[in-house]
Amino acid sequence: MIYLIFLVVCFGASIVGAICGIGGGVIIKPVLDSFGVLDVTAISFLSGCTVLSMTTYSVLKNKISGESHVSMKTGLPLAIGAAVGGLIGKWLFSYVKSLSSDPNKVGAVQALCLLIVTLGTLIYTIYKAKIKTYKVENASVCVLIGVFLGIMSSFLGIGGGPINLVVFFFFSMSTKIAAENSLYIIFFSQIASLVSTIVSGSVPDFQIGVLILMVAGGIAGGICGRAINKKIDEKTVDKLFIALMVLMIVINIYNIFKFM
Repeated sequence: MIYLIFLVVCFGASIVGAICGIGGGVIIKPVLDSFGVLDVTAISFLSGCTVLSMTTYSVLKNKISGESHVSMKTGLPLAIGAAVGGLIGKWLFSYVKSLSSDPNKVGAVQALCLLIVTLGTLIYTIYKAKIKTYKVENASVCVLIGVFLGIMSSFLGIGGGPINLVVFFFFSMSTKIAAENSLYIIFFSQIASLVSTIVSGSVPDFQIGVLILMVAGGIAGGICGRAINKKIDEKTVDKLFIALMVLMIVINIYNIFKFM
């Protein structure tokens, strides 16, 4: 039954993640945390692996099909920054974890940070038509933005989530193009985070069957989400994104009280 829950959660989360460009981890991490079947370190790692599998499929498929809308002028510096940020975020997670012997404290910190990020993203999404956006092209600034996104992605164990859609604000992108660029950033930050975890020998204990099911669900969800994204308009994506943010706010509030 637990295996089935993991598969369903990852599949559904990756569908929505591929459509909205949030990677799916923003759903996987807090939902699995709320079940309490694994410790927060294992869930962070497994969530990151699932998100990486989904984004790998989406990024490679867009490149191979020639349908990619990622501009190398801004996308590459963002990706480089995200990779560096992914390493910093992994170190930050380990540091926060070392401050307390209770893993639930780390879960509470992650849930609180994710709640703040999600709430801010929801407010921005609702009022974005009234907010002035920018079109950043300076490579150094793009790298710095990427570093920040990578840190949040790796530390929260969500693969980027709503924070990556900050590309709306800095790069004046439409919802769908922002979603694609977000997945591109997540791809690099999660690779860096995974490599760091393996090299440092800090891979948590988990059953390999759980990882296989979660990755399979992530890839299958990415395939379905990419197909759906092509068939729906920008307004529908926005509505789905807003509904998702509201749901995540509720779940994260629950997790904060649960871990505290």
